[in-house]
Amino acid sequence: MSTLHTVNKSPFGNTALSSCLGHCLTGDAVLLIEDAVYGALDGSAMASEVKARMGEVALYVLEGDLKARGIDAGKLISGAQPVGYDGFVDLVTEHDRTQSWL
Repeated sequence: MSTLHTVNKSPFGNTALSSCLGHCLTGDAVLLIEDAVYGALDGSAMASEVKARMGEVALYVLEGDLKARGIDAGKLISGAQPVGYDGFVDLVTEHDRTQSWL
């Protein structure tokens, strides 16, 4: 049984992303939305922690939130997958449950 974890808080002022990554199981997915998209930036303070889980956990980033913050998808950690709103819905239906990290 897999879980889709959604995180919406910036990793630079909140520990939600770090806590999420610590609780993810192999086969889970993490979707970064709103200010959490900063956690997927290559070279950021969170990059090494996020990269350490990439082989076990899929990482997705909401495209609309990247665009709203002026972030180009080319600046993301290798393997981070931008998804649109339709992709968000697909992720919810592909996983057995959804966990929101606040």
